Amino acid sequence: MENIKKICLHAWAFFKWALVALAVGAICGVVGSAFHILIDLVTELRMEHNWVLFFLPIGGLAIFGLYKLSKTKLDTNRVIESIRNENDIPFVMAPLIFISTIITHFLGGSAGREGAALQLGGSIGYNIGRLFKFGKDELHMIVMAGMSAFFSALFGTPLTAAFFALEVTSVGIMHYSGLVPCLISAYSAAAIAKLAGLSPVAFTLPKVVDFTAISALQTVGVAILCALVSVLFCVSLEKSEHYMKSLVKKDYLRPIIGGVAVVVLSLLIGNQDYNGAGMHIIEAAMQGETEIFAFVLKIVFTAITISAGFKGGEIVPTFFIGSTFGCLVAPLFGMEPSFGAAIGFVATFCGVVNCPV
Repeated sequence: MENIKKICLHAWAFFKWALVALAVGAICGVVGSAFHILIDLVTELRMEHNWVLFFLPIGGLAIFGLYKLSKTKLDTNRVIESIRNENDIPFVMAPLIFISTIITHFLGGSAGREGAALQLGGSIGYNIGRLFKFGKDELHMIVMAGMSAFFSALFGTPLTAAFFALEVTSVGIMHYSGLVPCLISAYSAAAIAKLAGLSPVAFTLPKVVDFTAISALQTVGVAILCALVSVLFCVSLEKSEHYMKSLVKKDYLRPIIGGVAVVVLSLLIGNQDYNGAGMHIIEAAMQGETEIFAFVLKIVFTAITISAGFKGGEIVPTFFIGSTFGCLVAPLFGMEPSFGAAIGFVATFCGVVNCPV
């Protein structure tokens, strides 16, 4: 009788979390699809009208004003901290992140979109959990399910999204209890994104190298250098934020100064390859084409953008940095540049976010 009772309790727990995960996946799938469409739209508009870049400082000030009016801190790690600790996530966090990320991308800040995806999804999941009065542990799981769902809707990679949410919340720790909710929410969100006509983010390699002892050693060589680049990127983000806060005491001046710096650098370079996400540069790297200092310039642009208070994320810039660097150094190991870009794409991502799976 006791065994039957346990089976029933486990069955009920699975059924409950399946329903919750489906609900989170559906909501995040709809919002994530809308977010994806808007990011693509404003990116296209910016590339057609380069002059909007000059409004980046004003956009940064507007983002600061929105957070100030809502009495919410410009904290990019608030959602992840809510899983590790018992911090609340205010409901206003979701629309704030949504709007500020759109502003950043439209006006040419160097940022990704996945940081916003994790925060938006986590915020939606958290507030759904609070609505149904979930306990602390259950709130942690529903936050991870929301992060998985939004990431999946944005990139069309549900399996990656599920494992990423499980890994990124605590370095070196895998929250297996959230595996089923994360998978269900991620796949349901991906299905909605597909219904909305969105295609998964994918890159085609002109040539795939056969797996041999030599190619394995070549891969290890490229990966080691990518690890060093990932350290450089992380340190750059940390130091730039530290110096921005220590040198610019007034909070409202940081986005203005950072915005002006990005505009000036863009003018000096003579193009906007390092503004926004730079997906076209990643695609070029996957075809074996890159500039020598592309990865360095992206590190600089992204460090300034993020430290100034603009919103987005560091993962797509990480893809940019990794793919361009991998493409550049692959010939040193006798490897095809395009395949080196793919290795750099994955290895640098792993190094920056500590998510090997």
